[in-house]
Amino acid sequence: MKIARHTLIAIVLTSVAAAGSVNALADTHWQKTHPRREQVNHRLEKQNRRIHNEVRNGEMSRQQAQALHQQDHQIRQEERAMASQQNGHITQQQQRTINQQENQVSRQIGQ
Repeated sequence: MKIARHTLIAIVLTSVAAAGSVNALADTHWQKTHPRREQVNHRLEKQNRRIHNEVRNGEMSRQQAQALHQQDHQIRQEERAMASQQNGHITQQQQRTINQQENQVSRQIGQ
């Protein structure tokens, strides 16, 4: 009888652990696709492509591109930090703040 009891406990604990990991995966998926975060990250990706195109077309030096990439990297780091404090999402005010920072970088592309 003890063996069956230990086996039952192990099965229950395994099931609970598996259910917890499924919930963790769902949270991670939701966090990555949260509409405000998705908008911010899409814009950063678009700016990255614009910078690469400027360099490819000879309209921007590699040093200028590197500086802009660094600024975008800092914005992305800030977005991630904000999201980590807000259970995986950012507030509308945080999105506005990030968008203002992205606007500053965007104005430097294509000058």
